[in-house]
Amino acid sequence: MSGIDVRRILRIRREHAVRMTPFRKRRHIPRPVDSNSPPEFADKCIVVGISTGGPPALATLFQSLAPPLPPIIIVQHMPSHFTRPLASRLDSLGKISVKEAEPGDVLRPNQALIAPGGKHLRLRRFDGETHALIRDGEPVNNHKPSIDVTMRSVAEHFPGRCLGVIMTGMGSDGANGCAAIREAGGYVLGQDEATSDIYGMNRVAQERGNVDQQFSLGDGARAITRQTQLLWLPHPVGVGR
Repeated sequence: MSGIDVRRILRIRREHAVRMTPFRKRRHIPRPVDSNSPPEFADKCIVVGISTGGPPALATLFQSLAPPLPPIIIVQHMPSHFTRPLASRLDSLGKISVKEAEPGDVLRPNQALIAPGGKHLRLRRFDGETHALIRDGEPVNNHKPSIDVTMRSVAEHFPGRCLGVIMTGMGSDGANGCAAIREAGGYVLGQDEATSDIYGMNRVAQERGNVDQQFSLGDGARAITRQTQLLWLPHPVGVGR
């Protein structure tokens, strides 16, 4: 815990609880998914890993993200019963449809799925579509959902066609997942220290050489949109980008 401001972390969590309260009182119906996107977007994926300080950072990001975008998966370290209200809040803020992932959900362009609290989210492919696989299991890196678990699955199912985004949070979860994405030919963006509430997971990924480019939170939507366009350009696996 050396160097960690515990009081700051507790304040962030209290503020998050206050923001989430109104959304726990009603069931939110996600906005319709925008079906206008290039056909190839269905065969790409963006995966976002985030922890402490995540809800306000995601709110800033999703206020600016706009179609067309590939399917998005969000892994936010959170207990059960909190991820659905978070999905409702993000869905209400911008132009991307956001919902808590359920077993069998199909990944669709212009929609974000949030890994449910207390479960791991992996992917499986059948009938020509990629589906969310929600499973229990032991925590990985002391977390469930684990960013590493989901990022590795995304890298496996979308080799060379996935964008990893590692953001604010304590610990090192996601660092190995970022490595898996890059090894599979994908690209990784990391939130910078200046705009992170806790420069932890993204710091570890950066120090291990698993981040291709850093971004400030205010420029996050633009960086993601720009890089997803570049994902369509082929490049050899393992070649520096």
